[in-house]
Amino acid sequence: MTYPTATSEHLVCLGLNYRTTPVEVRERVAFPEAKVPDAVQEIRQLPGFEESVVLSTCNRVEMYATHSLEDAQRAHDTLVAYLVQRFELPEEQAEALVTYRLRSDEAARHLFRVVSGLDSMVLGETEIFGQVKQAYKVALETGGTGRSLNKLFQQAFTVGKKVRNDTTIQRGSTSVGSVAVDLAEKVHDLKRCRVMLVGAGEMSRTCAQSLLSRGAQSIIVSNRSYDRAVELATEMKGTAMKFDEWENALHEVDVIISSTSAPHFVIKPDLIQQVMRKRRWDPLLIIDIAVPRDVDPAVNEIEGVYLYDIDALQAIADEGRRERERQLSACERIIEEHLEKYGYTHPATISHHGTQTAT
Repeated sequence: MTYPTATSEHLVCLGLNYRTTPVEVRERVAFPEAKVPDAVQEIRQLPGFEESVVLSTCNRVEMYATHSLEDAQRAHDTLVAYLVQRFELPEEQAEALVTYRLRSDEAARHLFRVVSGLDSMVLGETEIFGQVKQAYKVALETGGTGRSLNKLFQQAFTVGKKVRNDTTIQRGSTSVGSVAVDLAEKVHDLKRCRVMLVGAGEMSRTCAQSLLSRGAQSIIVSNRSYDRAVELATEMKGTAMKFDEWENALHEVDVIISSTSAPHFVIKPDLIQQVMRKRRWDPLLIIDIAVPRDVDPAVNEIEGVYLYDIDALQAIADEGRRERERQLSACERIIEEHLEKYGYTHPATISHHGTQTAT
C-alpha cells in the first residue's frame, strides 16, 4: 500500500509551538476544545481545501490539510490569513506571528515526530499521542478527513506505537516535576494523594502542577507571605495556610514539597517523628527543593519517610534525559522507514525567514 503522489504533494501543515511562539501569543490562537469541530469545517471550506485536522494543545497549534491549489505557499498563506481573521489578531500580533510551514514529506515527518513525543518540551512524553488521537477523532466525526488524512494519521499512530514499543524514548523522567510524580506514584495512590507546599517557589509550583495533573487530590500552600500563599493556592485550586500553622497540618498530607528561603533546616527529625506517629507510620514523601536545604537529612532515617533533595531529583531526571537522547537515532530510523514505505520519499528542507518553511 502506498500513498498517491498527489497526496504527498498536496499535504500541508501550518503550526506554531512553544519553540516558535511565546505563550501570550499561543493563547490568543488556541482553539477551545468545543470550537475545534467548527475550525475543521471552516478550514475545509477555504478555497481549494479538501481535508483538515486541527491539533490545539497548551504547547502547540497545528493545522494539517490537503488542498488542490497550485502550490503549498499559497495554501500556507491562506491558513495564516484564516488564523489572523479567526482570532481577530491586531496588526502587530499578526506581523509577529511566527509559524512553521511544512508540506509533503516534511509535514508527514513532523506529524510522525509529534505523535512519537520527539517534538515535545519533554522528550518522549506520552500525553501528546492521546491528544493527536483525539484531534483526529474529532476531525473524522466532523467529516473533516478523507482518504488522504485518514491514511496519514493511521500511519502516524502506527509509528507512535512502534517507537513506544521498540525503544525506551518514553521511559525515565526528564524533569524535576515528572520525577516528583513518579516517586509519589511509587509511594501513594495519587487519586487520594494530598500535597503541601511549604514555600511558594517556582520549582515547587512545577512539582505540584505535575502531581495535580496526574490525579493528586488536593493541595495546601503555606508561605511567609500569606498573600502569596493565597495566590498560588487559588491557581492550584487548593487551600492557603498561614506560615505559623503549617506544622500542625503535616500529618494530614502525603507529600511535602519544601522550598523556603530559610538559612537553616525548617523540617527536623523531631517534628517528623510526631507527624509519623499521628499518621500511624503511613508513608510520607518529602521533596526538598530548597537551597540551602529545608529538611534535615536525618529525617530520611525515620521509618516510612522518603526524602529527596534537589540534587537527587536532578540526578534521576538527568539519567532519564540521557537515556532518551540515546534512543533518538532509533526513533528517527523508525520514522524514516515508514516515510519510505508509504510513499513520502522526496527530500525536504527547512529555511528560516520570519516563518519556518519547508520547500
